[in-house]
Amino acid sequence: MFNSRHPSLSKRGGIWELCILLLYTSPLSCFANFSQAKELIYKIKEGLPTGTFIGAIGVDLNLDFTVEPPFLFSLPKKKVSGQYVNLSNTTGELYTSATEIDRETFCPYNSGGHGCVLSLDVFVLPQQYFQLVKVKIFIEDVNDNRPKFPVDEIRISVPENTAINARYAVEQSAVDPDLGVHGVQTYWLVNDFGMFTLDVEENEGGELTPFLIVMEALDRETQAEYITDIIAEDGGTPPLLGAATLKIVITDVNDNCPEFTESQINVTLHGNATKGLHLARLNAFDPDLDANAQISYAYSERVPRDTKSLFHLDRITGVIKLAGKIDTGTATFYKLTILANGPGCIPAVASVSVHIIKVVTGPPAVIPRYIAPEKDGVVTIKESEPEFSPIAFFTIKNIDMKQNIDCYLEGFGPFRLVPYQLLKNEYLLETTEPLDYEKTQEYELIVVAKNSRQLVIKTFLKVQVLDENDNAPVFQQSWVEISVEENNPPNTFLTQLQATDQDSKGRGEVIYLLGGDAPGIFVVDRVTGVLTVTTSLDREEKETYRFIVRAVDQGTPRRESIATVVVSVLDRNDNSPRFINKDFTFFVPENFPGYGEIGVLSVADADAGENGWVALSILNGSDIFMIDTGRGALRAKTSLDREQQGTYQLWVEAVDGGEPAHSCVTMVTVLLMDVNDNPPIVLFPQSNQSYMLVLPNTLPGTSITEVYAVDKDTGMNAVIAYSIVKRKGGEPGSFAIDPETGNITLKKELSIRGLYSLLVKVSDHGQPEPLYSTVMVNFFVNETVSNESYIQSLLTRDAEIEVEERPWYKGQMTEGPERKYEDNMHKEF
Repeated sequence: MFNSRHPSLSKRGGIWELCILLLYTSPLSCFANFSQAKELIYKIKEGLPTGTFIGAIGVDLNLDFTVEPPFLFSLPKKKVSGQYVNLSNTTGELYTSATEIDRETFCPYNSGGHGCVLSLDVFVLPQQYFQLVKVKIFIEDVNDNRPKFPVDEIRISVPENTAINARYAVEQSAVDPDLGVHGVQTYWLVNDFGMFTLDVEENEGGELTPFLIVMEALDRETQAEYITDIIAEDGGTPPLLGAATLKIVITDVNDNCPEFTESQINVTLHGNATKGLHLARLNAFDPDLDANAQISYAYSERVPRDTKSLFHLDRITGVIKLAGKIDTGTATFYKLTILANGPGCIPAVASVSVHIIKVVTGPPAVIPRYIAPEKDGVVTIKESEPEFSPIAFFTIKNIDMKQNIDCYLEGFGPFRLVPYQLLKNEYLLETTEPLDYEKTQEYELIVVAKNSRQLVIKTFLKVQVLDENDNAPVFQQSWVEISVEENNPPNTFLTQLQATDQDSKGRGEVIYLLGGDAPGIFVVDRVTGVLTVTTSLDREEKETYRFIVRAVDQGTPRRESIATVVVSVLDRNDNSPRFINKDFTFFVPENFPGYGEIGVLSVADADAGENGWVALSILNGSDIFMIDTGRGALRAKTSLDREQQGTYQLWVEAVDGGEPAHSCVTMVTVLLMDVNDNPPIVLFPQSNQSYMLVLPNTLPGTSITEVYAVDKDTGMNAVIAYSIVKRKGGEPGSFAIDPETGNITLKKELSIRGLYSLLVKVSDHGQPEPLYSTVMVNFFVNETVSNESYIQSLLTRDAEIEVEERPWYKGQMTEGPERKYEDNMHKEF
């Protein structure tokens, strides 16, 4: 049964080509008896992503989803196979879970014959519909594994005499856990060198084994090994490859025989030669290996026995030495036939001809005996040797006792030839001062021996001075100053340091190293001495770096020198001016004198030079205020009056001197603090000539009028207190005034009709001295005002008003307002 019946399956199944098969364990129809167990089979590929649709169990069982109660589907709990799938408990749809199915892991021992199966038990509920559904999900293989050889390098040994078409099995064949065509299908070589090819054989179990086939004749002496890669390829689309190094080692066979490098050697020998003298060395070569190349030397049977005794032949080294005394009277020539023998070979033949020269008395002979190391007449001496270091002894022979011998040295250099102590005819060659390789590396000397007959013998001698690490590297500059602009790109070139060392070879090779004090941002190339900085520099963070660079030679012991590097970071205008505060607020007393310093606007710019010069200017209010740019002092051009304006807000700009210029703006608030410079102003009564009609029957306790005043100042400078300081008419205590409100209250009945006058003082609480004003409050006690001109004449009359009490505000600076007001509320006039 295919899941195409399910309407949603056609959308999903097309991707993976899922195949679903419904099998019945009973011959009866599934509709006949739900209690029968059913079996569903699905096929999916391994490695599917989460949420891939597998199959719809309810649809494939032909269940009627309209029944009530509805069907429920569930998996048994704690079953390992269930972790690979998710089951919808309402629709019975199966999906892959977050746990990816890897066929090779899930079925590690599956050979492909029986298939890899994920088995599930699905319960169909509730109880009245219950049935057990056996679900088998076949996991199909995909080509997700590449062939892999068991080792990284495969070695095959092939004798060099191997016949063409000989076959050698590559035992370490590749393994691919995928199945069928996805497994290993073939092998091939990356490079066959035109000498080899690969063949692949399949055994009864289906396993492939590659065979290396020799296609051409091999010769180990021409090429001893061949290295290539062997590739295993599977049958996927595209195919996956595995590789290993294939090393084909050509083993040696004894297919070569010894051959002399020289088959004819001539030797000249003086008759007085001493025993042990080295005459010649024969050299034969066999290109085979190990035992196949072993060579031994021997005289031919044709060489007489006494000749063999006179000239000793070393059978291993081929060295011929003089083994006895030569009889110059009978022999002048010897011929030695030498054989070089190898295993299984016909011997190679060489001939040595020895010519004997008879010794007769002649001119003096100079015999050198070297103290310093010597080879082929060249003497070597270290430059560190002290003066008067011995080089060689020279012995003068063949001297007639009747002749005088003069021995001296020719040539240039710090050497001398002197008789050695009291020994006759012994001369010592020695240095006269220390040698210096850096000045002269080689000297040519001649030791001259001359007799009285003017016969001269010259012995040539060459002295080579051996270099030692006696010179340290020298920097061209021991103090290096470098300037670099800040904000440089990473890995900026700074300079190339150069140091030279007069010593030779490795002793004069210089490498460059940073000292321990060098910051990690600097790097020097060990070989070229190129100094770079790996990061961008910031002058505002650090302006100068100073560190050591070492130049070290490669001698023993190593010598080094140092140079000091000073890196100065040049400024760029990369910082804007910054005010010390985000904004400024200054409190200034009003009436502050013009051009007085209100406050200082502190501003800084981290840049240097002109880039850090800052000029200040006012963007608004410059008609009233100005800035002293030198100190950043804010000043007002004139005295300020708080009563005209109490707050000023200025915008001040700071601009640096860079190119291009950077700037910033801050807000400055100037708050004027009040000064007690305004006395209270009485608004009511309007004048000292004002009066008010008070009826004679007005009862005590009645509020009859008030004094109202204002003060332009603020704070305590504007807090007003009222007090009656003088009166005219009435009895003491007839009137009372509220010190806070100025309300005047009648305290006693007014029995006498006529004009009453009160002198009221209106005072503020200013410091250091309060300011005040006075006003006359007039009452005309009568039922009506019948004659106003009469009253006016009374008001203008200059009469003395009796002072009844001292002002209430005396001592107010030492008393709190509550206490003052409470004490004065009941003062009456």
